[in-house]
Amino acid sequence: MSGEVITRLFVYGTLQPGDVRWHHLEPFVVDDGVADTVTGRVFDTGLDYPAAIFGDHAAPGGTIVGRTYTLDEASLADALAHLDEVEDTVGGRYHRVSVITGTGTTAWAYEYGGGLDLVEIVSGNWFDR
Repeated sequence: MSGEVITRLFVYGTLQPGDVRWHHLEPFVVDDGVADTVTGRVFDTGLDYPAAIFGDHAAPGGTIVGRTYTLDEASLADALAHLDEVEDTVGGRYHRVSVITGTGTTAWAYEYGGGLDLVEIVSGNWFDR
């Protein structure tokens, strides 16, 4: 993957269409996205947004349900800077990591960083909490 520019974003919570932060992502996407999954666990923070921990280290066998979008390459740096701010990566609540989705796509995603009380969403789907 060295030198590969990641132009996709996997979203599992409030950045999805129909939720409160979609308007932050929508201007930067160039497709309708695809239903997708990532290995890991998703949690309810009790603050009207979820948190995810990716990979089997979160607990073996977990699946996070979401969508993967292609971002406009011409505005990729602006998109990621804006989304980093929206997701508060500077404050440490979340950080942007690369993941391999269930469709085999390399994508960015926002992983939980710490500091909140979490309750697992067993279905792995923020909309089914």
